[in-house]
Amino acid sequence: MDNDDRVLIADLKEENKRDLAFNTLVKKYQERLYWHIRKIVLNHEDSDDILQNTFIKVWKNVGNFREESSLYTWLYRIATNESLTFINSNKRKSFVQMNDTSEFLMNNLMSDPYFEGDEIQLKLQEAILQLPEKQRLVFNMKYFDAMKYDAMSEVLDTSVGALKASYHHASKKIEEYLKNID
Repeated sequence: MDNDDRVLIADLKEENKRDLAFNTLVKKYQERLYWHIRKIVLNHEDSDDILQNTFIKVWKNVGNFREESSLYTWLYRIATNESLTFINSNKRKSFVQMNDTSEFLMNNLMSDPYFEGDEIQLKLQEAILQLPEKQRLVFNMKYFDAMKYDAMSEVLDTSVGALKASYHHASKKIEEYLKNID
């Protein structure tokens, strides 16, 4: 963990410095966390809500942060868990019976007025959405965020070997999907 983050954590845990430190934390990490969440839920408004929930959780739980991982890894893990909780909660609440997560997420992407991708980006998202949840997360973290396997291992609580295998399988499935579209 870099020294700036150590100071930030110490300030977050100190009552008279907490507000300023929290504002610094939000400014430093909100954009990266937003795009991580957005790749999971594929909708701008939902991503904003989940990002807000992520920071609320951080505010409430910073006193329990044991600093065994980097601050960013801890934030990333909270954002990932909040995103998955959101998806699962909305699938249960949905009036239309969804067959699976990929259908729900594709509908989410298609209904997002902020999605500005072209046809190729849409096809790539369709391919990614065909993946099982764990492979989808690993692929997004590695491909889009260039996250190292060690950091991914901390976020997802999975071995590096399993993550490498997941990424390999995900890449092959995406490649195959993209080859077979019209």
